[in-house]
Amino acid sequence: MGQLAERIANQDQRALARAITMIENDHPDKLSLMSELNARKKNAHYIGITGSPGAGKSSLVDKLITLLREKGYTIAVIAVDPTSPFSGGALLGDRVRMHKHFTDEEVFIRSMATRGSLGGLARATKDAIRACDAYGFDYILVETVGVGQSELDIMKVADTTAVMLTPNSGDILQIFKAGIMEIADLFILNKADLPGVKKLKNTLRDLIHIAGHRGFEPLIVETSVTENFGFDELNQSFHKHRQYLEETEAGQHKRSEQLRYEVYELMQEALWKEVYQFVENDPDKRQELMQADDPYQLARKWLSEWRKVGEANG
Repeated sequence: MGQLAERIANQDQRALARAITMIENDHPDKLSLMSELNARKKNAHYIGITGSPGAGKSSLVDKLITLLREKGYTIAVIAVDPTSPFSGGALLGDRVRMHKHFTDEEVFIRSMATRGSLGGLARATKDAIRACDAYGFDYILVETVGVGQSELDIMKVADTTAVMLTPNSGDILQIFKAGIMEIADLFILNKADLPGVKKLKNTLRDLIHIAGHRGFEPLIVETSVTENFGFDELNQSFHKHRQYLEETEAGQHKRSEQLRYEVYELMQEALWKEVYQFVENDPDKRQELMQADDPYQLARKWLSEWRKVGEANG
C-alpha cells in the first residue's frame, strides 16, 4: 500500500482513481492504505455543497471549477449520486454537467453512488476526500445527493458547508425545521435572477437571527449560473470562512469534533463487520434468526455470546 500511496502523493491520477475504487469496494487493505494517505495529507480546503434536487448544485460546481482554475488552483470534485434500490446502479449525471473539465489535468472528478448510505454521502466519501488531499489538490468540492432533510453528514466531512436554496422553492422552512441551519457556514441563493430572491434573503436573515450563532454567522451569497454572477463573492466567502477556522479556537474545535466522529465511525464499522460475520458464518444462528419472534432478546443473547468469544480470544 505504501507504493500506491507514494504514487498518489506524486500526483498520479491513475493511482488516485485505483485507490478510490479500492475504498469503495472495501478492499481488505483499505485501512492500511488510508493510514498511509493520511500521513501525506496536504491541507486542502474541503467544501461541501448541499441542497435539494433542482437547486443547481452541479451547474454551480461547474462554474466554481472554472473560476478556481482561472486563479490557478487545482480541484477535486466528489459528486455523490443516489443508488437505485432495484438495480443498485446510479446515473452519475454530474459528469455530464462538468464534461468540459475532463481534459484538464488539474481537475479530478469522481462520481460516487451512495450504495444505500443515508445522510447525503456515500460511506466511502470521507476516505476518497482524504485520498484527494494526499494527492495535493488545493480545493476538494463535495456535492451531496440532494435528498433534503437528512443531509447532515456533510458537516462531519467539510471544512466549509454551503447550503443551496432557490427562490420560490419552498425549501426555507424545511431547512429551518430540519436543523440544517446549524450546519450551514454559508447559504447560496442560486438562480438569483428569478423573482422572489429578495424575499428569500430577508426570510433567511430572520431565521439566522432566530437560530443564533455564537461563532461564525452564516454568510448569504446570491448566484446565477445562467447570468454568470456572484461567483467571485462566493469564492471570497469560502476564503473568509477558512480564515475563521484557522484563526479561532472554534475552528480547532470543529476539526477535533470531526476527528472524534471519524474515530467512532471507523470503530462502529469494524464492530459491525465482526458481529455480522459472527452471525452469518454460523448456520445455527442463521436458522435461529429465521425463526426468531423476539429480536430484542435474540440481540441481547448474541451480543453476550460475541463478547465472551472476544474475551476468550484476548
